[in-house]
Amino acid sequence: MVRRLGIDRHRPSLPARQDAWLLTEIVTRLRRVLRSSIRSDYPWEALPMAQIEILQRLLDEPGLGVNDLARRHRLANNTVSALVQQLVLADLITRDPLPTDRRAVQLNLTAEGIEVLTAWQDAHERRFEAALNHLDRSDRSAILAALPALSRLVDQIEATDRANAEANPPPRS
Repeated sequence: MVRRLGIDRHRPSLPARQDAWLLTEIVTRLRRVLRSSIRSDYPWEALPMAQIEILQRLLDEPGLGVNDLARRHRLANNTVSALVQQLVLADLITRDPLPTDRRAVQLNLTAEGIEVLTAWQDAHERRFEAALNHLDRSDRSAILAALPALSRLVDQIEATDRANAEANPPPRS
């Protein structure tokens, strides 16, 4: 496994640091292969990952505004505003005025946005299913057994990010 990474000379020497380094390497490779492999299922798919992440966030938290998205993604407001504008033009999200403040808007997925996001998710599930089916039972079991701990790791990182975001908001644009 480490041999496949091909970067042994850069491995840190402390055990906890080695674990973090190896996890980072594997997650990075996994994200890269998922981003590139989806093109074989959907060669027409041109949504950048940043736009997919906005769609995912709005599925989980409908009605957010641009400022809310910027805070949650730790991006500048103008960056999120540009991403939102592209998604609105693609008819994947809507900007709906808030009933209490007509100057403010809430963002929501359109039916097309839900469809695109569902197709994207389904493509990734098929990729994982095919890959898992090619592994032996012990590897599959080890991966599935690690999922609760990985979920807790994600929760911890998100909690740290939220605390850091509150202490250090992104620059206003």
